[in-house]
Amino acid sequence: MVDKPPPPTPTASVLHDAALRHLARYATTQTGLLRVLDRRIMRWARAVTPDDEAISAGKAAARAEIVRLANAGLLDDAAFAATRAQSLSRAGKSRRGIAAHLAIRGVASAVAQDALPDDPDVELAAAIALARRRRVGPFGAAPLDPAQKLRALGSFARAGFSQDMAQRALGMDRVEAEAVLHRVRAL
Repeated sequence: MVDKPPPPTPTASVLHDAALRHLARYATTQTGLLRVLDRRIMRWARAVTPDDEAISAGKAAARAEIVRLANAGLLDDAAFAATRAQSLSRAGKSRRGIAAHLAIRGVASAVAQDALPDDPDVELAAAIALARRRRVGPFGAAPLDPAQKLRALGSFARAGFSQDMAQRALGMDRVEAEAVLHRVRAL
């Protein structure tokens, strides 16, 4: 087995190139990109066993690169949050689920709150999308018996929907549910 050469020393230019390559492939937040660069630094550190000062210098260079890219407009947490919130909402995620997803991605709570959809019809459409995916309520083959309805309500609750919203989505007929989905997607 041939030994792989160690990764390059994480200088500012190496980290800049790595950050640009990552941004070219993935939408991310400042925190997300910092995690990527930190992992790169730690991979380098495991390969060459440097002193703590070199690791600290690499991490400082990574933080400086994040600031530089944010100032250049290449990293915009608000735009990331708005785009991701819209995408997740259309996929059937609740406001709570979207907020949790954005928090995991490192979006500040104030920025995440601004990105969350305020329209109750959007939340209802997300619940309907979940019902369609789970094939319950208006999209089920047959009406739900009490045990099945309780199980469906549980899945809505785990997805972050309120009981009222889940019952509204489950109680609609198919034509009305499709109309809500169409109306919200046209926005």
